Amino acid sequence: MSLSSPKRPLTVGFDLDMTLIDSRPGIHRTYRALAEETGVFIDADLAVSRLGPPLDEELACWFPAEQIDAMGVRYRELYVELAIEPTLLLPGAAEAVDAVRRHGGRSVVVTAKHTGNAKLHLDHLGLAPDALVGWLWAERKAEALKAHQAGVYVGDHIGDVRGARAAGALSVAVATGPCPADELKAAGADVVLDDLTAFPGWLAGYLAKDPAGADD
Repeated sequence: MSLSSPKRPLTVGFDLDMTLIDSRPGIHRTYRALAEETGVFIDADLAVSRLGPPLDEELACWFPAEQIDAMGVRYRELYVELAIEPTLLLPGAAEAVDAVRRHGGRSVVVTAKHTGNAKLHLDHLGLAPDALVGWLWAERKAEALKAHQAGVYVGDHIGDVRGARAAGALSVAVATGPCPADELKAAGADVVLDDLTAFPGWLAGYLAKDPAGADD
């Protein structure tokens, strides 16, 4: 895929957990509370080291299949109480979203997280993307990216790379989550940044290659 700017209007998609926000403290608290309430051991340290896939996949490591739906409901209830306040913006997150807006573009957050809880995070931290779509993971993220005509998708996980590629969007990966830079590159990321502090400069250079637009 060419790194020239696309003809379509600028729309940039962002993943949420470990791309825009560091939700590990709150998620850790929520898993510990769920373990205490149910009496089932959950290795919260391990769980927060591999954020990205849907909640049900992690719960399946600790609960039998017939309990997953109920545990997911309870986890999300506990999450509202325990996980919003301790979550922090990752370095450069607000500036990255602002950079898209400064260039006349739109930003859309596409995440595997439950939409309601994702919205609580955005409101609490003062992030205001133009759209939010939740409960989509890996290739299914392409549904939202295509619907919003996103030409760039920014994420921290190889699942985000797969989603970007399925949508025909440029994959910009940040090495702030569980996947190291070399793994992101090997998965097919077009660009790998250390973190979002580098994104505004990268975006300016990307758009400057052909301000009038060019073929993908």
